[in-house]
Amino acid sequence: MMGELELAAILCSLILGGEAEVRHPYSAAYDLHYVVVDCETDTTVYEVGLDKRSSTDSLHQALFAAHLTGKAPGVVMIDTNGREDQYEYQVRMVAEAAGVAYLVYNKDFLLRWQMTDYLRNYPDPRASGEDVSLMLLD
Repeated sequence: MMGELELAAILCSLILGGEAEVRHPYSAAYDLHYVVVDCETDTTVYEVGLDKRSSTDSLHQALFAAHLTGKAPGVVMIDTNGREDQYEYQVRMVAEAAGVAYLVYNKDFLLRWQMTDYLRNYPDPRASGEDVSLMLLD
């Protein structure tokens, strides 16, 4: 079974078009630290979490990553049970109050999307400029 890390990688690379697990350093208390952004696009840093209690800090992480990168913050919840539970509700309400983008993706949808990605990535034969009418008759 895929966990949060694998599902976040599917979401980031195949749907959001970003880079997964990007490290950003920062200095505090005379030490060098870093945060890992779950998914970073050209404009947004997303914190991705499963619909569990451990995801209640997602907004904090997204806002801090946005501070470090100068990009917009976003939170993505991966729904595992088909309903909005108390943790998803809390994160959604706080994200809305803070003006942070909030997205939800179903775990099964992400798995199906990953399994069928190759079907959406065939090159368009018309892009080559060749006459494809004969190819279609074969």
